[in-house]
Amino acid sequence: MSQLPRAVFAMNPVHLPELFPPRLMARLGSLARTDPALVVRDFADPAAAGALAEAEVLITGWGCPPVDTAALAAAPRLRALLHAGGSVRGWVGDPVWERGIAVSSAVDANALPVAEYTLAAILLAGKDTFRLRERFRAEHVFPANGDYATVGNVGRRVGIIGASRVGRRVLELLRPFDFEVSLYDPYVDPAEAAALGAVPLPLDELLRTADIVSLHAPDTPETHRMLDRRRLALIPDGGVLVNTSRGGLVEPGALQDELVSGRLSAVLDVTEPEPLPAQSPLYRLPNVFLTPHIAGSLGNELERLGRTVVEELALLGAGLPLAHGVRRGDLVNSA
Repeated sequence: MSQLPRAVFAMNPVHLPELFPPRLMARLGSLARTDPALVVRDFADPAAAGALAEAEVLITGWGCPPVDTAALAAAPRLRALLHAGGSVRGWVGDPVWERGIAVSSAVDANALPVAEYTLAAILLAGKDTFRLRERFRAEHVFPANGDYATVGNVGRRVGIIGASRVGRRVLELLRPFDFEVSLYDPYVDPAEAAALGAVPLPLDELLRTADIVSLHAPDTPETHRMLDRRRLALIPDGGVLVNTSRGGLVEPGALQDELVSGRLSAVLDVTEPEPLPAQSPLYRLPNVFLTPHIAGSLGNELERLGRTVVEELALLGAGLPLAHGVRRGDLVNSA
């Protein structure tokens, strides 16, 4: 029987028991030789030198140091990097791809809770839940029937910006509902958009025709501040912006002005800066539902990310292709 591969953890140690609770850690241990007491924060740390010299698999997570030339020099036998988190863009360096190391990410698993949060936000926004909650809290009486004329999700127009993994999962979750869904993504052709259950539209047209706009694009030089003052003004009066992606996609001052005026409402899990300064009016506005970057995997959802890594490790040990492999070209237009 061949010896199990040596795997080394590289992440902020606080995340290790969250990602790999005891039963999952035991399963991981049946697939690779690991030392849960050793979690690398610095690839130059002499205490990690021996383990890295033997490592064939690097299991990474949030807080992993950059995997660059120096890191690879410390791990000459490395053949796979399995990331128990979302995107690897920004810290997996070019040398990883140049050396042909297999890379995998739990980005699909992390997309699910973000999509679930987004679906909840869209449904609640369509019912005008946030405004009616504030009114009920202030007046302590039910509104008159006439006040519900614009409430409801039948035929509600939802515009999705970005067919990312989260965006695609949101589109999937929206299918059972009676929404009119449009999509803006310059890399998706009309046939693919139709298959995703959406009508493809140019960005400005999507903004003009959506009651609820949900952002799912990466923050790249091409998308940074894509919703500037001009484009925010295109959203119809009473429209709702949902952002679970990146705060940098929206011009902060322009968004604040729209929200302070009351013309638009927003559900914001991300902002710029993050967190907002204590004096920001967005904390107190009745038309803003602000959460502290909780849409992604938290709490017991983190085990799903660890389970993805364990399943990838099993495939690796069986000589099979990784189910969630990342290619270098995938990172050009990803978060």
